[in-house]
Amino acid sequence: MAGGENQKLLRHGGKPETGSFDVRQTHGILWRSEHQIEQSSDRLGWSSLYVSKQYENPYADFYTPVRDHMVILHLDGPVEVERRLNGSVDRAMIGPGAMFTMPGGFDFWVRLTKPLHSIHFYVRDSILREVAADAWAGDPAHIELRPSLGDTDPVMSSIIRAAGHALSNEELGSELLADYLARALASRLISKNAGRPAEARSATTALDPAQQRRLRAFVATHLAFPIGLADLAASVGMTPTRFARSFKRDTGTTPYHYVLTARLERAKTMLRTTNMPIAEIAVACGFSHQEHLTRMFGRETGITPAAYRRSVHS
Repeated sequence: MAGGENQKLLRHGGKPETGSFDVRQTHGILWRSEHQIEQSSDRLGWSSLYVSKQYENPYADFYTPVRDHMVILHLDGPVEVERRLNGSVDRAMIGPGAMFTMPGGFDFWVRLTKPLHSIHFYVRDSILREVAADAWAGDPAHIELRPSLGDTDPVMSSIIRAAGHALSNEELGSELLADYLARALASRLISKNAGRPAEARSATTALDPAQQRRLRAFVATHLAFPIGLADLAASVGMTPTRFARSFKRDTGTTPYHYVLTARLERAKTMLRTTNMPIAEIAVACGFSHQEHLTRMFGRETGITPAAYRRSVHS
């Protein structure tokens, strides 16, 4: 598919994608039998992005277009990659921290010459269009993303590594984190391809006291359930992208860590004031299971929930 066709796909992308984003919606590189998948987001139920961490063995193949946008972060190397796109052939020695970017709508041929440890990160086209509509100058439907081969970008790398870290910790129920990372990467892709944001469009509106109260009440009453960025944004009448920017500016933290802190504080209260089993407290506070609560509790406090309960009752 030519570049012009790619832009047609970006402008007229059809109805927004819904449901879990799984490996069947990727190009097919990850389906190859010679690759060894370490972790993927398939079982986590994320809808805004797809992430996979793996060892890739040498291969060469042609891939047809998908709607969404792919960035491959190389974790080791250098390794030579050959790409054929729109009739041209490009080769690059790509080292650790460098990336291979393929926007949605392009078909391409690629050859990997040596084994590679990598993270594949796909962001939904609908998320990219939402970010563009909310924050960027000009007509967001006409933003043109460019393929790249061997580029480095510390911001994009840190976002992708954060997604890989979430995989390593098997953070079930981490849709809120995925939503945030998807928009962060979409924003970076747009800034690299479309320039600076328009101040008038991207002006960030602070949460007023009434919105802050509604947000606190929503989180407090929904801690036992999955909470997505769209849920938080809807509670204060904002788009997810604008809410994420406003929230980070107002609080200095991300929505994910705000909700995680609320869950941990609720768990502490229940550990102090009830005799409920820790496994039941975990579920009541929105953690996937007791081990998930224990891992998050230990990361934030340095002790286990059981040790905390003993300390307050001693």
